Amino acid sequence: MVKVRDLGLGFNSDEIVLFKYCSGSCHRARSNYDLTLGTLLRQQLITPGPQERILSHPCCRPTRYEAVSFMDVENTWQTVEKLSAAECSCIG
Repeated sequence: MVKVRDLGLGFNSDEIVLFKYCSGSCHRARSNYDLTLGTLLRQQLITPGPQERILSHPCCRPTRYEAVSFMDVENTWQTVEKLSAAECSCIG
């Protein structure tokens, strides 16, 4: 449960909404790509640039989203599409 104004989307509202998110590890879903990339990174045969972050495992991410509706401080209903996670899966 989070305040709408804390979402960082610029809405001025005192309402509290349910923000669902994905978390967890995906190590069981590792592909040959993930295993190979992990090995090459450990052996330093691939080195990320100064602004890069290379992940050698799949990420738990939303695969389906829900819209969230709330009333702002001017008593106007607002709906934000694709805000809250409705379904999660290992991506990558």
